[in-house]
Amino acid sequence: MKKNTNKDIEHVVDKLMKDASLESPSVDFTSKVMHQVSVTSKSNVTVYKPLIPKNILIALFALTLGWIGYSMFIGETIEINWLEKLNFNKVSSLFSGIKISQTTMYTLLMFAVMLGIQTPILKRYLDKR
Repeated sequence: MKKNTNKDIEHVVDKLMKDASLESPSVDFTSKVMHQVSVTSKSNVTVYKPLIPKNILIALFALTLGWIGYSMFIGETIEINWLEKLNFNKVSSLFSGIKISQTTMYTLLMFAVMLGIQTPILKRYLDKR
């Protein structure tokens, strides 16, 4: 049964192929296609542009690392003993031996404040988009 069906389909296809003439594209087919490609490539596409340029981010990163390095090696050190006053014995025993310079503590505090300020601003900006 399948052989007959395949032969019938093959005969029909052979007849259609004999009757069909070989078509060739027009002379300026390539130039028309390339013109269409150039027209579509000129469409307005939103290009990604970061909010903060890359060189500014690199400078801020270098300054932050420099400030942290300076405060760790040269700055004045303070002890974190306020955990003992909160009566977190397990937590305070983990952090009892840590000594952080005052500048590093201010750096971490400013980082937390700036993160707290920037998060709602960026969320509002992204919600508008």
